[in-house]
Amino acid sequence: MKKKLMIILAVTFLAGNTGIYAQVVKTDVPTEIEEEDEDFDDEDEDLEDEDLEDEDSQEILGEDEFAVTDEEGNEELIEFPEAMTYDLDSLLNLYMSKTYLGTPGDCEMKNENPTYPREVYIERLSRIPSVMELAYNDIVQRFIDRYSGRLRYSVSYLLGAANFYIPIFEEALEAYQLPLELKYLPIIESALNPKAVSRAGAAGLWQFMPGTGKQYGLELNSLVDERRDPVKSSYAAARYLRDLYKIFGDWNLVIAAYNCGPENINKAIRRYRAAKGRTQEDETITAADKDYWQIYPYLPAETRGYVPAFIAANYIMTYYCEHNICPMTTNLPAQTDTVMVHRDVHLEQIAGVIGTNIDLLKSLNPEYRRDIVPGNTKPSPIRLPLADSGKFIDNEDSIYNYRTSELLTKRAVVDVNDDVPTFSRSKRSYSRRSARNGSRRSARNSRRGSRSSSRGSVTIQKGQTLSQIAKRNGTTVEKLRRLNGIKGNNIQAGKKLRVR
Repeated sequence: MKKKLMIILAVTFLAGNTGIYAQVVKTDVPTEIEEEDEDFDDEDEDLEDEDLEDEDSQEILGEDEFAVTDEEGNEELIEFPEAMTYDLDSLLNLYMSKTYLGTPGDCEMKNENPTYPREVYIERLSRIPSVMELAYNDIVQRFIDRYSGRLRYSVSYLLGAANFYIPIFEEALEAYQLPLELKYLPIIESALNPKAVSRAGAAGLWQFMPGTGKQYGLELNSLVDERRDPVKSSYAAARYLRDLYKIFGDWNLVIAAYNCGPENINKAIRRYRAAKGRTQEDETITAADKDYWQIYPYLPAETRGYVPAFIAANYIMTYYCEHNICPMTTNLPAQTDTVMVHRDVHLEQIAGVIGTNIDLLKSLNPEYRRDIVPGNTKPSPIRLPLADSGKFIDNEDSIYNYRTSELLTKRAVVDVNDDVPTFSRSKRSYSRRSARNGSRRSARNSRRGSRSSSRGSVTIQKGQTLSQIAKRNGTTVEKLRRLNGIKGNNIQAGKKLRVR
């Protein structure tokens, strides 16, 4: 007879759970046991009761953090990078995902995550061809377990989406002679979502903050956010990483500074030096001062998990097969081309005239926040499928004129309504406020002279002459005499006088 035994294969932390979540595989193991032993059942119940007591005594952890206990029994919380908490369904709703990614093909993805001895993880990390130090420890192992366990289907998505973005990252990093391992930094920054926006306001694949983005040449205004442009943001990130390395000279510190800013890294270094009894006057820089793992306790909570998450991302993107993870199949989109426009144009104008899918245009041009390309401001690029670039050029005038009043509603010139309003009200409803307003108008009229009404007549003010009235209303004295049957120059204040 066979009895199903539960073999613990991997240990990962489950969000919202204080205990340890064991991912298991059911296997059929031959056994000679014919009957259930009641003693074993009682022992199992006792163990379950102890586990429940342990769980009740633990503090409930948030979805984006886990607890680590050091050798001295001190417990600290480490936050997962925000991208590790993203909902997979929202990532699969992106246009590129829905259109060009599919379920694993020939690869049979089993929900089984084998674990290996510690030495295997160490050896695998050491075999990754890298300039950067990809060291192993228990914290790195926790992140590897997270990726290979609870996030295994997200990793499947990331492996598929990497086909779109990794070549762009590699090209930018290579242009500045930076380690290519950094291509996995956007995995923990944005989960390869170009439209990702963090709680702090960072945006895009590389999660630039507005100030840093502008500092590295990324335009940000009401219509354009180049932090979401995969190409421009990748080159900006490469320059930023290069500059951080000039400051710290250590790639782990560079990655940490990318997350929390160089100021916080310098603060952590100063606190570490102070803890070692070294004063600020001691300007000697030791290797330990620039060792991420030495200044680790003095870093912000999320940054303490940032470098381990980066190392784990390099591991899982290299050794996913060993954990039974299959990449989503990828059908790369058609080749693209870029056209420059010198006038404002809405993406729906382009889609409506040349018949391109509007969602595809938005996906290819994520930097245009409201789907408007501000060509009037400066020559602006539009990325199109290669087959559609010629259609755009052939139909450019038609595109600019298509639904313009509906899609581009900003007016360059507007006319001001200069009609003089007229009011009709009975003498009984004449209020003190109306009287005050009337007296003010009379005073203004006496200073500025009479004003034309919508019927072409004016009220003669005290002291006015026909010559003055004619001049103010753009007419002649003779015309005024003819219109009003006046033979001489005598006019009476308070009377109406036709001026046209």
